[in-house]
Amino acid sequence: MKVKFLFSLLVLTSMFITIQAQAQTGWNWPEDPQKREIAKEKNVLYEDSRKQGNFRAAVAPLHWLLVNVPNLNSSIYINGAKIYEALEKIEKDPARKKVLQDSALVMYDLRIEHFNKEGYVLNRKAGKAYQYYKNRKEKYQELMDLFKKVFELNGNNVLDNNTIAYFDIVRRYKLGGNDISDDAILEIYDQITGVIDYKAKQGKNVKRLETYKSTIDNILAEIVEIDCEFIENNLGPKLDENPDDLNMAKKIVSLALSGKCLDLPSAMKAAKIAHEKEPSYGFAVLIAKKTAKEGDCNEAIKYFKEAAELTEDNAKKAENYMDIGSCYRKMGSKSNARDYFKRAVQADPNKRGAYTAIGDMYFASNECMKKVSRVDDRAIYIAAYKMYKLAGNTKRMASAKEQFPSAEDIFTESRDEGETLTVGCWINETVTLQKR
Repeated sequence: MKVKFLFSLLVLTSMFITIQAQAQTGWNWPEDPQKREIAKEKNVLYEDSRKQGNFRAAVAPLHWLLVNVPNLNSSIYINGAKIYEALEKIEKDPARKKVLQDSALVMYDLRIEHFNKEGYVLNRKAGKAYQYYKNRKEKYQELMDLFKKVFELNGNNVLDNNTIAYFDIVRRYKLGGNDISDDAILEIYDQITGVIDYKAKQGKNVKRLETYKSTIDNILAEIVEIDCEFIENNLGPKLDENPDDLNMAKKIVSLALSGKCLDLPSAMKAAKIAHEKEPSYGFAVLIAKKTAKEGDCNEAIKYFKEAAELTEDNAKKAENYMDIGSCYRKMGSKSNARDYFKRAVQADPNKRGAYTAIGDMYFASNECMKKVSRVDDRAIYIAAYKMYKLAGNTKRMASAKEQFPSAEDIFTESRDEGETLTVGCWINETVTLQKR
């Protein structure tokens, strides 16, 4: 009795596991035994044909499944799309090719109808629809509606390729003579670039996204006449009304860059707002270079330093340090300038031009000459020569050497060529006495 009970329990457990496994796989086989057997047969036939690359043979059994057991499993629509896409690739007849394209896209719609996941599925359909329909003007409105819905349903989870595809369709739609306002285009532009910015912050495919963004900016310039006056008169006031509008600030900066309008007051205001809310290397460098050009070195140094902290790229850091050094040199703060020129070389050993910049400051440091000893005074040129040599700048080395103390100067002051000298003042370098 105990054995029979255990056997029955084992059978029931096995049945439960089987039923549970079937439920997990999502297969909805017909209850009618005869139809169930036919469905299984058709499923095996189309799958075997598909896996063997015999896509034409897969169509008939697939079609039976789609008509007779449309809710069997989402795989019949996933694989159905693959079958029609494969047939479309090898089809030579243009009319038949269009039919296959439409059939492939219908698979996505039927999958949504029977298995939901609308956002997820449309996200994938959009890329294929763009590929098939981008040269068919009669399909542009359909594509516009599709991409609009994809972005509404998926937000920042839109597939990367759909960002640039959407705006290219906007371009084709506009140039095809369809009615769409500049404001509507700019709204779509904001939506797309907002997604790209979000994705770039996640740190994946950043270079590709930057390329997409650049292409999208170029498309915008092609279809909307955005000049400096438009930015200042239409977008600037909007930012004044809402200084916390990060998207508007970013838009102004982007359009000002593409339109070469960075001298606009609204452009720099927008850049500072965007950087304050979302600090980035690009914004910091943009502000720093603009303020440096305007002669506000203190402001420029502040932003160049922030830029250096916002990048892990040593070559970029070195560039920032070079710019900081140049600003300090303009301000007359030579020791600070030298410190940053040296930091530039430390960050990127290829920045040997930093040594030339230091050498130039030494060469022009007449304020360090005490007018007591010609040898000591001219030692600054030896210090400059030392820097030029590190830079590999032979032309400036020659110029510096022409200013070395003469043999007569050395003899008159009872000095010895080769002795060690300390160049004082802010230079504070130890050099070896040499004659010109």
